[in-house]
Amino acid sequence: MLIWRGPCMRVHWWSWSPRKVARQGCLGVLRHSRNARGNTRGHESFTSMLPSCFTWEKSQKKIVEGGEEEEVPEWEQEKRNELYKAYIAFEKKRGDKAGIEDIVITGQRAEYEKRVIADPTDYDAWFEYAKMEEENEDATWENSSPGKENKVAEVYERAIANVPPSMEDKQHWRRYIYLWIYYALYEEMQRQDLDRASKIYDACLDLIPHSMFSFSKIWINAAKLHIRRKDLVSARKLLGKAIGLCGKERIFTEYIALELALGEVDRCRSLYTNYLKAMPHNCRAWSKYADLEKSVGETERCRAIYELAVSQSALDMPEMLWKNFIDFEIDEGEGDKARALYERLLEKTGHVKVWISYAQFEGTEVGKGIDRARETFKRAHNQMKDAGMKEERVLLLDAWRVFEKTKGDAQSVAKVDAMLPRRVKRKRMRTDENGAELGWEEYFDYHFPNDEDSNAGNLKILEMAAKWKHAQQAQEEESSSSDEEDSDVE
Repeated sequence: MLIWRGPCMRVHWWSWSPRKVARQGCLGVLRHSRNARGNTRGHESFTSMLPSCFTWEKSQKKIVEGGEEEEVPEWEQEKRNELYKAYIAFEKKRGDKAGIEDIVITGQRAEYEKRVIADPTDYDAWFEYAKMEEENEDATWENSSPGKENKVAEVYERAIANVPPSMEDKQHWRRYIYLWIYYALYEEMQRQDLDRASKIYDACLDLIPHSMFSFSKIWINAAKLHIRRKDLVSARKLLGKAIGLCGKERIFTEYIALELALGEVDRCRSLYTNYLKAMPHNCRAWSKYADLEKSVGETERCRAIYELAVSQSALDMPEMLWKNFIDFEIDEGEGDKARALYERLLEKTGHVKVWISYAQFEGTEVGKGIDRARETFKRAHNQMKDAGMKEERVLLLDAWRVFEKTKGDAQSVAKVDAMLPRRVKRKRMRTDENGAELGWEEYFDYHFPNDEDSNAGNLKILEMAAKWKHAQQAQEEESSSSDEEDSDVE
């Protein structure tokens, strides 16, 4: 029986031992060199004899298993690097495309391992690591042994185990939460395991400190997964829980969209009620609720919702809500109610766009005709003139001119053209917050024809004052010169 004494014995028995014994001897070299610290000569000899010993697939496996992660001296690390280079050269010579790709994957995996070990909460590194494993999952799965754990799932499990240390840094948690989302999507889309994906979402929701902050995306994704599993009851329970713990606008809108797709109008009404109790200032929610009632033919309920909405003390976009309310009445053919709404709105704001819309409404079939529209334009122009709103008057006159070109005649257009102002350039002194002068600046001003008559008197007074001042200065100069002549005579 041959007694193994080390790598040096290979030369003596190689010439006579059969192939089976040779293979065992080669593996013995590998095991011996792996146990002997710093001994890489056996690996190099092993690679040199591989082409004549057995196939390169076996060598690939044994060479990769030859190194263990441990702290090694610099000289030994150099030896291992040389061994790895020899392995790469062997793969390029004897292997195929799959073998070379496996080498590249192994190198990338080692780099990502260094990054995540150095900083376990570097979630960007975990994202890249998991993405790399997903892209190469087919090759890794084919080369792995039966019963071996899925490498992608293993990376995700290691990643989500690194919970952010701070419970107050929501931005850090947001990056962390996406690891859970990508993990669940991987299990659902790639592995087709919906039950496991649902468990992942549940585990994530249990981990989030909802008393401090929450994430609507994870709630919605989990609920949509229940729907894809055809478990509508669980989806509704989860969304109801989300309203209580998270209460964000997106959860309300997604839940309402779900019930509306199912035709559950009563459930939608109940959700809108809770929605508006939580956010009474949200004009978009009020408009959507009114649109729902209008779509099912409930005109009076729609009008009541709009009335309740415009009576709120604080609204984020009141102009949108008023416009939708007025458009609703116009669509219903209620011209008098739309006119009353315009008057109510003008009591709250005298914005030029409201006046223009009001006048254009009067010129439609629902309004009272062109004459009433012209009266509205004239009324708006007079109010803005009294308030000194020059730029708003220009916008109003431009809209009035377009209206006359569309529905009037040449005479009416000429009247509006006569009211248009001249644009002049002026200078004024700029000042800072403390009133200190910063220098002159140019600006554009408007001179309206109708305003020149009223300002003519003021201009004459200013002109007379300037002449008087000039005369006073001339008299002073004459008196000073006469005094000097008298002193010279003396």
